[in-house]
Amino acid sequence: MSIPIPRPLPNDSWDCMLPGPPSRNNFRSADISPSGLLAFASGSSVSVVDSQSLQLVTTIPLPPPSSSLSGSSPSNSSSSLSPFVTSVRWTPLPIGRDLLSNEPSSSHLILAAADRHGRISLVDFRLRSVILSIDPPDPSSKSGIQELCWVQARSDSFLLASISGPSYFSLYDTSSSRCIFKYDASPEYLSCIRRDPFDSRHLCIIGLKGFLLSVKVLGETEDSIALKELHIRTDCTELLKLEKDAAGGSSSSSPASAVFPLYAVRLAFSPHWKDIIYVTFPRELVVFDLKYETTLFSAALPRGCAKFLDVLPDPNQELVYCAHLDGKLSIWRMKEEQTYIMCTMEELMPSIGSSVPSPSVLAVLISQSGSTLQTISKLYSESSNRASDPDFDNPFDFCDDTLLFSKTHLISISDDGKLWCWILTAEGTGDVQKDAINCGKIADISEESTNTNTTFSSNSELTADGSRLLDNVKLSNSTVSLADLTFKISLVGQLQVLSSTVTMLAVPSPSLTATLARGGNNPAIAVPLVALGTQSGTIDVIDVSANAVAASFSVHNSTVRGLRWLGNSRLVSFSYTQASEKTGGYINRLVVTCLRSGLNRTFRALQKPERAPIRALRASSSGRYLLILFRDAPVEVWAMTKNPIMLRSLALPFTVLEWTLPTVPRPVQNGPSRQSALSPKTNTALAPEEAASSTMASSSDSKAGNSDGSQDEISESFAFALVNGALGVFEVHGKRIRDFRPKWPSSSFVSADGLITAMAHRLPHVVMGDRSGNIRWWDVTTGQSSSFNTHREGIRRIKFSPVVAGDRSRGRIAVLFSDNTFSVFDLDSPDPLANSLLQPQFPGTLVLELDWLHTRTDKNDPLVLCIAGADSSFRLVEVNANDKKMSSGPLPRNIKERFRPMPLCCPVLLPTPHALALRMILQLGVRPSWFNTSGTAMDKRPHFIPGTVSSSGDLRSYLIELPPFGDSVVPELLLKVLEPYQKEGCILDDERARLYGTIVNNGSAARFAFAAATFGEVSEALFWLQLPRAINHLMNKLVNKTPQKAPISVPNSDLDDISLLSRITSKGKSTSETGRRNALSQGQLRLMAFEQEDLWESANERIPWHEKLEGEEAIQNRVHELVSVGNLEAAVSLLLSTSPESPYFYPNALRAVALSSAVSRSLLELAVKVVAANMVRTDRSLSGTHLLCAVGRYQEACSQLQDAGYWTDAATLAAAHLKGSDYARVLQRWAEHVLHAEHNIWRALILFVAAGAIQEALATLREAKQPDTAAMFILACREIHSEVMGNLVGSDDESESSIKDKLADLPGLNPANEDVIAVSEYFGEYQRKLVHLCMDSQPFSY
Repeated sequence: MSIPIPRPLPNDSWDCMLPGPPSRNNFRSADISPSGLLAFASGSSVSVVDSQSLQLVTTIPLPPPSSSLSGSSPSNSSSSLSPFVTSVRWTPLPIGRDLLSNEPSSSHLILAAADRHGRISLVDFRLRSVILSIDPPDPSSKSGIQELCWVQARSDSFLLASISGPSYFSLYDTSSSRCIFKYDASPEYLSCIRRDPFDSRHLCIIGLKGFLLSVKVLGETEDSIALKELHIRTDCTELLKLEKDAAGGSSSSSPASAVFPLYAVRLAFSPHWKDIIYVTFPRELVVFDLKYETTLFSAALPRGCAKFLDVLPDPNQELVYCAHLDGKLSIWRMKEEQTYIMCTMEELMPSIGSSVPSPSVLAVLISQSGSTLQTISKLYSESSNRASDPDFDNPFDFCDDTLLFSKTHLISISDDGKLWCWILTAEGTGDVQKDAINCGKIADISEESTNTNTTFSSNSELTADGSRLLDNVKLSNSTVSLADLTFKISLVGQLQVLSSTVTMLAVPSPSLTATLARGGNNPAIAVPLVALGTQSGTIDVIDVSANAVAASFSVHNSTVRGLRWLGNSRLVSFSYTQASEKTGGYINRLVVTCLRSGLNRTFRALQKPERAPIRALRASSSGRYLLILFRDAPVEVWAMTKNPIMLRSLALPFTVLEWTLPTVPRPVQNGPSRQSALSPKTNTALAPEEAASSTMASSSDSKAGNSDGSQDEISESFAFALVNGALGVFEVHGKRIRDFRPKWPSSSFVSADGLITAMAHRLPHVVMGDRSGNIRWWDVTTGQSSSFNTHREGIRRIKFSPVVAGDRSRGRIAVLFSDNTFSVFDLDSPDPLANSLLQPQFPGTLVLELDWLHTRTDKNDPLVLCIAGADSSFRLVEVNANDKKMSSGPLPRNIKERFRPMPLCCPVLLPTPHALALRMILQLGVRPSWFNTSGTAMDKRPHFIPGTVSSSGDLRSYLIELPPFGDSVVPELLLKVLEPYQKEGCILDDERARLYGTIVNNGSAARFAFAAATFGEVSEALFWLQLPRAINHLMNKLVNKTPQKAPISVPNSDLDDISLLSRITSKGKSTSETGRRNALSQGQLRLMAFEQEDLWESANERIPWHEKLEGEEAIQNRVHELVSVGNLEAAVSLLLSTSPESPYFYPNALRAVALSSAVSRSLLELAVKVVAANMVRTDRSLSGTHLLCAVGRYQEACSQLQDAGYWTDAATLAAAHLKGSDYARVLQRWAEHVLHAEHNIWRALILFVAAGAIQEALATLREAKQPDTAAMFILACREIHSEVMGNLVGSDDESESSIKDKLADLPGLNPANEDVIAVSEYFGEYQRKLVHLCMDSQPFSY
């Protein structure tokens, strides 16, 4: 690459860390952001993964709590441990675009994390540091956090809601770290908290016994929090039994997931229907209506099905996915009227290759970004029979004789450290598709197919009487009902982190003897691999150049208690288990694992149990010899050939044995330079297979040398200490073992006050540590010795640092103490203790094992320590040893970039200026060939992206068109800034680049939606998708062509209404209004509904859900629904059915008479108006609005509904009865409420546009300080407007000409308008500021 992209320098070693496996102690905490970043908790750390490529981005360990919070003295090592992380939540804030008044920030990458001690931390993912920590009000209680949830309080700020302990709900202001509201729901156990997708101020909390708390945040004070307590009836028999069993065992302050880990109650809002929630109890699925405060549907689990774990509604289809405790996923479809039926059951934990017992699924998530992009793909796809083009490298993309209906991206997390990426597809049969096409006309859309996305290709023309004829209709996405679909789940990716609690760590050390037979005197290749033994019996091999698990081998059935490398490609490990009580003894198991073949071969297999278990293994650097240390038994010496042979046993009371490390390499004279698995010049890593192959070849050659009789050259030695303090060095020559006969130190060197517990040996030095904290070293050739006391506890490990030619010091050692802390000393310095790097431990965890990484190639390279933490994590620590005093942490230097198997294509991770530059480029339009040039992944498959052209040196050739305002030079400069990422191939992945190539020529609104979805701004993406429809709605009103119709009584009777959209021919394809309306009014786009037909149909579809409900309150709500949709006959019938004994009889009778009245209208209007005003003042049943509807005063009725807070009902009533400017007034007032009260700017903008208040929409964007969006809004509106005007039929007609003259410009967007001019100037300033910021920011990748 001509322009290398360095990685960011982290604040410490966090960037080089692998987490341990998540567990139930983490309360299944995981969250996926709309931009596709997955965060999950494992132990006391939070890991971030790109959900698209399943690559680990980074792992952030949380620091330990303060001493006051932990309640322990600072000297106590346990007080420094970080508690388990129990909940993580991404901030909902979008990427900041206010560059003119604020510096670029990474506020969109902030993550909230909570732990078992009740502490909440805000972590800046870009800085990898905690920026805010909120301690619990009562630190002594240690009431852990169950869950977190963000809730909106103002347009630019969110509060953080939490469930702590068993029953506490709290709201925190993160700007002041203050708790503004607290609620105690005792004796309930609160379990789950979720935010309403229709109103970000509203959230719901569910308890284990069915207690439901509805919370609406109206401000940032305690008085502005509105609560409503509800209850869902469920069977609590099992819970009561569990409560009784747990009464004496667990703390009263523990959260529900700690007390009842296998009793999960979860809640999810419906993304399609307002006020509908899905709740799963362990054996029951419930659909609950918040407005009616009643259960609409409940279903018990069939026999044989495991308990529910979680509930996940599909964002695009009316499907509900339920995860189960046994790792299965059940799929439920809506049968009718919010009743659901289970379609099928899929496996999320494949039985093939899984250990026994099978791992547990902890969490399942749906990718929101994938669903939003799928919505864009369906609206703008050029395919006639499939939703997307086939992926020729993906075998799952070819399904014979099927029709792809939907595709859902799922991610599951299991407790064996695996993340599974699944694609769940819903497919119809080919026969259904053929029948629909051969029909040649639009099929009736039944209630069962309301969620199907339908697109038609049609030739349409306007007749003289205004009706529209549909000819040659061809179905591209069939109107298949959910009952006709089949579901398939495919595993498309997997990420492995550490599989279990780490017990052992082993690092390969280069061996001088491995290369002697080949000539030269350089050590063998140092592979960047580290092996970790785990509690589950698996061995994980870590590739430190990629910070990833390269391989995982299931070797033992119990804990791995010892692990060593045999050269660079084989591992030897042991475990033991106790035999039965009858026979006694231990069963020792020794296994040699070959990394290249993956084969495990046991040796030293005995028929009977042994008296003593193995306590340690020691392998020589060449991997030829192995020492097996037993507890109270002789040491065995083995030759590790293809079939290992025991050479002899040594019956001495050894305490410690260590083989000599390779000696310091001499400067190279004529031989080849030392190879490294990490090349500093190319920043690339040798494949482990190549390194292993080279090592094995070297070893083989050395063994050949052994047969030639070169005994002296290949001898290896080990140092030892005996129980009585005596020291010695033995040499191994082939099958012979002899005393090295070193030059002994003075007699005072051996001390009797401390048993030697650790040793390190590299000729000519032997270093020892004892249980009193003393460190002694001895030169075996000269007999010189020295010692000092560390003033610490006993010493467990001593490790010599690797050395290269030119090193100033060769006596650096890392010392691991018995209290799980470590230090680094330089024995060549006059005062090792004074010049030591004293590293007590990593903040928040203890160190179990450590060793140096032997990949240094230059004296300026840092020393790197490999650390196995008590939190099951694996970390790398850089130690700078070039200064007079050593220090830890990274220094400014050339970074060896992390090797990744594929580019990490996640635009939100780019530096904020570069991310905004890419966003603008995607909006303005860039040719698809720009994604192909020199890409590491794209150049292999250029045929995937339509419209590819040969690259040229002029960057302007990649731009589709320059915007009519702003600086025309800026786009080219931004392309230049993004060139390093483009050459690295880390802009967009294949799938998204293909989608962009599909929609790039379909108009600016499509590009704007794609750019917003790429950066996780879902609401903005939906706004751009609905904008053409809103402009069309406005144009219909302006030209007075909106059809007049009576109150609607038949579903979908308006499919053939006149609309200017029917005369718009999109570029490259022709679609009818009906198909596009279907696609635009389903799935996620329900959140942006504004048209009369959509609002009426949505309200009308809800009515049958409540027909079977009983009770006076339910009847009042049903009457209100019927009146809103205009079905007065049904309303009158329901009112007259009221019993005379009911307290509602007289009000209902009055309303029934008024609604059925058709005479004396003028007098009735006056009387009804007075009565209605009194009713509204004294009665909350909204009877007054019904009387106003009875006399045709719909505008006043809508106003009263809006005053009472029934905004959606007011819009529904207006959609059924009002037209033109009357309907627009209702929409505009609704838009102002959504903007100022609900703080939903994108929903408000679409309502402003539909109401014709474009100038207010523009002012809203300017007040929100989004200059780029304001400019793009003008650009999109003008483009859609010109498209409408250019496609008017009969342009020669005088009426059409007058329409064109009348609508030459959209209201408020005239080029001479002061606001438009101001937006253009503001956008120009924004562009120039962005260019300067981009030039000042260095490109980097993770």
